[in-house]
Amino acid sequence: MTDTPTPVPDAALDGPAIAAELERLLRLRALPIAMQRFDDAAAMEAIPRIRRPKAVHTTDQIVAQAARLGWTVGITGDDLVGAQCRTVVGLGPADDAWRSGAQMVGVWYATPEDARAHQAAMHVPSRAAALAVSPLASGRLAAPEIVLFWATPGAMIYFLNGLQWSGYKRFDWSVVGESACADSWGRALATGEPSLSIPCFAERRYGGVLDEEMLMAIPPSYLPKAIAGMHALARNGFRYPFPQYGIQQDVREGMGASYPKPA
Repeated sequence: MTDTPTPVPDAALDGPAIAAELERLLRLRALPIAMQRFDDAAAMEAIPRIRRPKAVHTTDQIVAQAARLGWTVGITGDDLVGAQCRTVVGLGPADDAWRSGAQMVGVWYATPEDARAHQAAMHVPSRAAALAVSPLASGRLAAPEIVLFWATPGAMIYFLNGLQWSGYKRFDWSVVGESACADSWGRALATGEPSLSIPCFAERRYGGVLDEEMLMAIPPSYLPKAIAGMHALARNGFRYPFPQYGIQQDVREGMGASYPKPA
C-alpha cells in the first residue's frame, strides 16, 4: 500500500455529504471544517460570505469560529497574535527568532536549549499569504488542503478503524506538547497525511476545545475511504458509541461475536 490514497477529484468530494456522515457516524459536537491557504490574499477575500477578524486572535480562535459558530473566516499573518501562530500555518517565517523559542523559556520550558528543541520538533508547512476556514458542509472553499474535526477518543479510534479497514497502514504520530497545533494542522499541511493530536492548553483555553476532545487534521481525499470503512464495520456490528459489556461478565459470549474463531 502507498502512504497516500488515490486522490479523489475535487468534484467527487461532496463536502455536505461527507460532513453529514462524519457527524452521524462519530456523534460530533462541533462542525467538521475545511482549511485552505492562498498565495494571494485577494483570492481569500473573494470567498463568498467571508468574515475578516476585527481583533487580534490566535489560530485556535479562528478555527473555533468555523467549528463552533459555523463562520467562514479568512486571515493573513497580521490578524494573528504572534509568530508561533503564524509559522505553524505558513503565514510567517521559521526564522532564527522563532526557532529560538525565547518567549517560552521559564514559562513552558526550563532552559533555552529545551525551548529550541521544542521549536525544532514542530511541523512547519510551506509559506502562504492567507488562509481561510469554513464548515465543510458549506462548500465555500474550492480546494481545501485539510479537513479538521474534534471528537472523543472513542470516536477517533473508530474513525481510524474505518481508515484501516482496507489497505491497512499503521499510523505513528508525535506529541510536541505545547503548540500541539503543530501535531494537527501543522503536520497535515506539511506532510499531506492524517494527523491526530491531543489539543494543548492554548487550544482549550482560547479555542474552546472540550476536555474530552482530540483533533484530527486530514487531507479530504482520505475521508471517503474512512467513511466506507466505518460503514463496513457497522455491517459487522461495530458502531460508535461502543456499548459497555461489563467488567465482571463472562466474556466468552461477547468475544465470540467481536473476535470469532476461524471457521
